[in-house]
Amino acid sequence: MIPLSKPYIDQKEIDAVVEVLRSSTLSLGPKTEQFEKEFASLTGSKYGVAVNSGTSGLHLAIRALGIGPGDEVITTPFSFIASSNCILFENATPVFVDAEDQTFGMDPDLVEAKITEKTKAILPVHVFGNPSRMTRVMELAEKYDLKVIEDACESPLATHFGKTIGTLGDVSVFGFYPNKQMTTGEGGMVLTDNEEIYKLVLSMRNQGRGDSMQWLSFDRLGYNYRISELTAALGVIQTAKLPEIIERRSAAAKMYMSYLSDIPEVTLPKTLENTKHSWFVFSIRVKSEWRDEILKELNAKGIQSKAYFYPCIHLQTYYMESFGYKKGDFPVAEKLSNEMIILPLFTEITEEQIKTVTDNLKEIIHKLR
Repeated sequence: MIPLSKPYIDQKEIDAVVEVLRSSTLSLGPKTEQFEKEFASLTGSKYGVAVNSGTSGLHLAIRALGIGPGDEVITTPFSFIASSNCILFENATPVFVDAEDQTFGMDPDLVEAKITEKTKAILPVHVFGNPSRMTRVMELAEKYDLKVIEDACESPLATHFGKTIGTLGDVSVFGFYPNKQMTTGEGGMVLTDNEEIYKLVLSMRNQGRGDSMQWLSFDRLGYNYRISELTAALGVIQTAKLPEIIERRSAAAKMYMSYLSDIPEVTLPKTLENTKHSWFVFSIRVKSEWRDEILKELNAKGIQSKAYFYPCIHLQTYYMESFGYKKGDFPVAEKLSNEMIILPLFTEITEEQIKTVTDNLKEIIHKLR
């Protein structure tokens, strides 16, 4: 079997976890602080706060910006559901704009028409490691005095015009689930250059503990969104590996591009000029009427592959029932959702495995013709 994803773990991570297990500190210790500082430094941010998931990080980012009931946040329906759920956690309203056909992120040219007096922030998602058009997003944010929350959970070390994704908005969030480029098992990181946001997130991560950090002194409503020292130990090692990880995944993506370039029925991913893709997954697009059959046959051959993001957020049951969304509301996002296939991509994937995937894909498409 060729897996869809696989964490890049070796003896260094094992030794780091064992070291923590042999210590007397399993939470709120030096490994967490080291992980925060080293990840923030690598990405070019002043402050990092490690949390137990990307979803928790997004929730804290929304709350730290004071977004609440009656407020609106503009975002995309072509994303993992957490990017919208975190807005609902604070009783604010996600306002969707359609996706772009090329970057798969929100179309910034559609954002301005959705801005109202209730709009408090824009939440772009850098989908699959491909940067959104942040220059235009930041222009709109400045024009209308809006906050920007970057959902960079899939995009560590991606860049936009030379700037690292996650350093452009007011606050950003990264995720380290096992299928991501780097992993801590479960975990995430909130980054910001704003000291006030940093202190709020740091407090709310740990039950709202006050600035004094006294054990039973709490200044605000908070949550148990902490990570363990075991998780942080993994994060320290994975952060050091991250440049290598991105380089190897980029090389794998180039191989996929080369092997599939002569198949007219396959639409390959594109990266805009002046951006660098960090390759969370390798996506292709095929005819929607072929998509399920291709997935069925690939998986039957031991080649793990999936539809992403299917269905779009606005067509999930809760959103349709709560907001009245229906098919056709966001046609580009829906088209992407109906055509998208994710092929195996992981740091240690070999050229032989990529050739196996692409040869089988070509065979299936040839039959469907």
